[in-house]
Amino acid sequence: MSIFTLSPHRLLLIGFLSIITIGSLLLTLPVASASGGSQSFIDALFAATSAISTTGLTVVDVGSFYSLFGQIVILTLIQIGGLGYMIFIVLVMSGLGIRPSLSGKLILQEALTGPPYEEVVRFSKMVISITFAFEFLGAVVLSLFWMKEFSVKHAIYLGVFHSVSAFCTAGFSLFSDNLCAYRDSVIVNITIGVLCIGGSIGFIVIYDIYYAIFGKPKEDEPPKRLLVHTKLVLVMLPTLLITGVFLIFVSEWSTPFPSFKDRFLVSIFHTISASTTTGFNTVATGTMKTMGLTTMILLMYIGASPGGTGGGVKTTTFGLLISSIISVVSMHDELIMFGRHISSKTKDRSFVICAIAVLLIILDVLILSVTENASFMEIVFEAVSAFGTVGLSTGITPSLSITGKMVLSATMLIGRVGPLALGYSIRGKRRPVPIKYPEGVMLVG
Repeated sequence: MSIFTLSPHRLLLIGFLSIITIGSLLLTLPVASASGGSQSFIDALFAATSAISTTGLTVVDVGSFYSLFGQIVILTLIQIGGLGYMIFIVLVMSGLGIRPSLSGKLILQEALTGPPYEEVVRFSKMVISITFAFEFLGAVVLSLFWMKEFSVKHAIYLGVFHSVSAFCTAGFSLFSDNLCAYRDSVIVNITIGVLCIGGSIGFIVIYDIYYAIFGKPKEDEPPKRLLVHTKLVLVMLPTLLITGVFLIFVSEWSTPFPSFKDRFLVSIFHTISASTTTGFNTVATGTMKTMGLTTMILLMYIGASPGGTGGGVKTTTFGLLISSIISVVSMHDELIMFGRHISSKTKDRSFVICAIAVLLIILDVLILSVTENASFMEIVFEAVSAFGTVGLSTGITPSLSITGKMVLSATMLIGRVGPLALGYSIRGKRRPVPIKYPEGVMLVG
């Protein structure tokens, strides 16, 4: 039986679970540990899930606990998780001249969140090219910077690891304090920030912009215009960044920073880190004020854009939710965005995704409130960070109980595959309703 006989969502879930299992087993090997000992399977499972979901939450210090082998396993999982393993399957199938069945095409479209199957191979090649171009340039800049402090060989390794981790919005660092030592470094802040935004904006947006500018339409076709999706992303991204920077800057006004530049860099960096769901930090997150933490929770919940390497409910989902609310309050019969009608099905999906995310976070908070010795704010922050596949933490991750690790591992996986996709994979194929029922009257609000 071909794997393509499975439903698209179920196959994607099985694929991620398989990779997580392999990664967990590799991390439990003595060769993966710097001390030569074996990591517990629960901790290895947590690390593998965090890496494949590009989250960044860890119960150990990656730079000191894992050997070079263990770190490469983590880095490989990050790269696979960031690109999506289906990208590699598409390229292998293309190279071998294999064409999947109709159900296989649906799986590839669902996995890549991109164009129709006829363009999937070209889209996949573009994704690989963009990814490696960003990661290569980022690695060069970071390596040159760290050559002032470390040996050439180690500086290159640090540059490659952190560049891949940043573009894939993973937030894993080989430094024990993450990037706190480089809080005032403009080069590190800008390079990491650009990589984070590049990975989180969504490959379909880059694809759309590229072909709108450089694509040559056929003789009978009008000039290529940007998709409504792309336009909404380009509106939401600067809106969230500007709002986040302002709120965090105001929140940390009383925090003693050496200079205005440091305060501004911290505000920008942490806004980018939270909104792109990357998870790097240049100050200890647990020391931030309540207003700053609340702002970051909201940014982590919203997350990145669809079709990229980030998590969260996604910028377009949240933007559509807000637009729908405004439309209902304004008593409009339909939702119009950028001169285009938005279908009821799309609006319903945005409401469902946001609602499921909130319910999942509430469930996490209820469980962790019982199993963990932490404050309410710390638990909420950890739960949202796990769902948004962010990786920022107030410092409670290393002390999580076994139950807490299992709960957050499941949350990170759900955040990576998406709450709706998980539901579809469990529910299976849709069964048509045999009869049409009369409309019921319901009072709401």
